[in-house]
Amino acid sequence: MTTLAYRSAGSGPPVVLLHGNPTSSALWRNVMPFLPGRLLAPDLIGMGDSPRPDIGYTFDDHARHLDEWFDTLGLDDVVLIGHDWGGALAADWASRHPSRVRALAFTEAVLKPMTWEEFPPAGAEVFRAIKAADELPAGFLAGLPPEYATTFHRPLLQFARSLPLGGEPPEVVARIEASGRWLASSPEVPKLLVTFEPGFDTMLTPSMIDWCAAEFASLEVVRRPEKAGHHTPEEQPEALAEALANWLTSMAGA
Repeated sequence: MTTLAYRSAGSGPPVVLLHGNPTSSALWRNVMPFLPGRLLAPDLIGMGDSPRPDIGYTFDDHARHLDEWFDTLGLDDVVLIGHDWGGALAADWASRHPSRVRALAFTEAVLKPMTWEEFPPAGAEVFRAIKAADELPAGFLAGLPPEYATTFHRPLLQFARSLPLGGEPPEVVARIEASGRWLASSPEVPKLLVTFEPGFDTMLTPSMIDWCAAEFASLEVVRRPEKAGHHTPEEQPEALAEALANWLTSMAGA
């Protein structure tokens, strides 16, 4: 069993924050101070301070190591907050452990297999090249703070190649479709999607946000007026934290 590294703070009901690609738990460093509860932010396997075993770093690998981490810490009645692939992994874990989930929140998350036409045009050419590449393109980490400069590239490349576009890769498409069915059929579980005025590299386009609002049961969409691209916890941490804290507080008082 591999133990994931993680950040923790606070006390009370568990709130798990899952990062995506190409980041680590450092993504949440400026959000966590404003949130209530027992905050736990793991580094996904091969990322941040977590071990770097000789594995494929597939979606299944990440999900399996997260399962072990949740079980080792004995986490139940969990609120999950996910960004990018962390959103997909949060929905996947919740769909397979529905009795252990209290609520889910997402920002700029991978929540739906997309056609190439649905994917933002600015990223389509980049990701077509990545899916055929054996290494990350130069500048893949450009624009991110130095916390991620020494990141292990193998999981980053695998995540980028696994983005569910045009029906590929089929095993990832199937898992995200399965968790999407659960998100659509679980009205007893509150859900939140925090969006911002889109920047040039935004993943969730207005049509994708509308699709989520129409498909996912008990989903509240908070549309913040601040501008942000894909890395919302880096670009607008206080605004994101305010939306999350208000939502968490409202659930605690319900």
